[in-house]
Amino acid sequence: MKQNIAEIVKTVATAAMGALIIMQFVVPTTVFGNSMEPNFSDRDYVLLEKQAYAGEKEPERGDVIVFKSHLKDKDGKDMKLIKRVIGVEGDKIAVKDGKVYVNGEALKEEYIKDGTTSGEVKPVTVPKGSVFCMGDNRLHSVDSRYREVGFIDKSDIIGKVFMRLLPFDKIGLVKDE
Repeated sequence: MKQNIAEIVKTVATAAMGALIIMQFVVPTTVFGNSMEPNFSDRDYVLLEKQAYAGEKEPERGDVIVFKSHLKDKDGKDMKLIKRVIGVEGDKIAVKDGKVYVNGEALKEEYIKDGTTSGEVKPVTVPKGSVFCMGDNRLHSVDSRYREVGFIDKSDIIGKVFMRLLPFDKIGLVKDE
């Protein structure tokens, strides 16, 4: 009897330690809204790599990230947004005639919905320690093109999306574009 209890305690303790370790590196989150369609839809359940940009690692163009914004939800809390990194520090970004330009070259963005980017952004340079992000559904995304979001400070990045768990028919690793 004592041996069984000891085994149960050992198993529970091992599971708890494993869960704590995983929680240091992985964050689950739910996608809300349609700003990342066609690649991520409302209520998709994804996993974030919290340590993706620890140490010397830097965000790269094409990474899909979740970050804390200064937009407020209905309860007055900072909203978390999911967007794609378009520009990294030092990049010159412009949006004109439905196309996004990085350092003077038009991006080939086969992943975006509707094949066009709304609005205009006069050439801006991404500041040190920041990234410029946009949703894949450019006609329905509040992102770095708008003053309310602006450049994303790296310290506000919660993690990089690396896996989708729901819906089950789309489960798998997320590849960067």
